[in-house]
Amino acid sequence: MSVAADSVGLLLSFLARLITGAQGHWYGCPPKAEQRIYFANHQSHLDWVLIWAALPRDLRARTRPIAAKDYWTASPLRHWITREVFNAVYVARQRTDDQDPLEPLVEALRSGDSLVIFPEGTRSNRGNPQAFKSGLYHLAEQFPTVQLIPAWIDNVQRVMPKGEVVPVPILCSVTFGAPLAPLTPGESKRDFLDRAREAVVVLKDVAA
Repeated sequence: MSVAADSVGLLLSFLARLITGAQGHWYGCPPKAEQRIYFANHQSHLDWVLIWAALPRDLRARTRPIAAKDYWTASPLRHWITREVFNAVYVARQRTDDQDPLEPLVEALRSGDSLVIFPEGTRSNRGNPQAFKSGLYHLAEQFPTVQLIPAWIDNVQRVMPKGEVVPVPILCSVTFGAPLAPLTPGESKRDFLDRAREAVVVLKDVAA
């Protein structure tokens, strides 16, 4: 990371904490320099910024958020920030039949990075997360030694609701739970995804 990108990262972290509080609460696991997949509910464009800001600084360099390529590369500023500051993994929301949407994530995990993902696949303002899509299952299947850490993001939808572009100062928090038990032999995809979703939902009560 360049000096400019590092400085902007510190500034964005400060602003995120100033606007939202960006409090990170760890239950069942400490913040630790291990390869992990953090998976959380998804309500706002600020979600992954909030998780990133809630992580200790030494973990941010190896923790990469997933970003929709069409949105986050639409302007030079967004592209530079997501590429240089957050080292985001870009995914295409519109893709051809022969494209594997998980390929960029798999490459990041093979290189030793941690990821921040949102298994719902799209933002929701319904409170509890929607049913998880299959990506988390396939990553857990391919990388059984990578820890899966559930997280509940609280209140961020009031900071920057879907369709809004100007954040409003509201106290938010990120609650990190205990590692999800690995995929078990014979466990179906749907059962695993339901179990992962429940691991996120139960953190809502912890955060309350």
